[in-house]
Amino acid sequence: MAERIPVLRTAKLFIGGAFPRSESGRTFEVVAPDGTFLANAALASRKDVRDAVVAARSAQPGWAGATAFNRGQVLHRIAELVEGRRGQFIDELRAHGADEHAAAHEVDATVDRLIWYAGWTDKFAQVAGSVNPVAGPFFNVSVPEPIGVVAIIAPQASALLGLVSVVAPALVAGNTVVVVASQQRPLPAVSLTEVLATSDVPGGVVNVLTGQVAELAPTLAGHLDVDGLDLTGLTGLPGASDAGTDVDATALEAAAAEGVTRVLAAPSVEPDFLRTPRGIERIMTWCDIKTVWHPKGT
Repeated sequence: MAERIPVLRTAKLFIGGAFPRSESGRTFEVVAPDGTFLANAALASRKDVRDAVVAARSAQPGWAGATAFNRGQVLHRIAELVEGRRGQFIDELRAHGADEHAAAHEVDATVDRLIWYAGWTDKFAQVAGSVNPVAGPFFNVSVPEPIGVVAIIAPQASALLGLVSVVAPALVAGNTVVVVASQQRPLPAVSLTEVLATSDVPGGVVNVLTGQVAELAPTLAGHLDVDGLDLTGLTGLPGASDAGTDVDATALEAAAAEGVTRVLAAPSVEPDFLRTPRGIERIMTWCDIKTVWHPKGT
């Protein structure tokens, strides 16, 4: 058989359920730790960030308005499709430097994590909500509701499990998300967008950008239509915690404060929830509590 010509992969962005190139036309090479070429990926620009936020905002009312049971079904479907592509995800994690055992464990943990969050979609409101005692002929009920659009810097080292661990809680609550994928290990995130495109996730609910965190994060932090900012992925990004370097976490928090954007600060070490999620705290981070008064007897 004649030697085949290799088909080089060109990964695009995932915005509004579609796969556009970066509006700038820029790409960057994704390479293995030993320098082996893996793929070309779209180098997202600030304009791409703004487009992604518009898509997320447009999709948010529909996603929040879906039943909790339906959101759980969607997350469960994503888990099924990740399981079906198990071999592909393992290969991509290995290409990014993981050994076979660690890669297989991360993929299996990712499927388990999706199922775990799918189970919370129609339960967390009962745990977090309450019927409040009041003096007078009223019912007083407090329930969680989504804050809106959440911008996320995905974890750098845990390119698949970490990504799912920060995205799923926001989705459970009815938020939509704009995610900046792992800067050095983007391939699992790109493959996950292909899973999302063939699942039941409505277009715009999850938007994934690849590129330089230093270029994209300030635009997300200062965007007035972003309601939440998750900086978890700054942990492990060289220079991310020190002022004067490429990514200044303090400056991002200050920019977010200008727009009254809720911020989840970058932890000093890899967070425990990447290994084992604990309760619904991560879900409630992206919720407000709404209290409703209703007269008795009507």
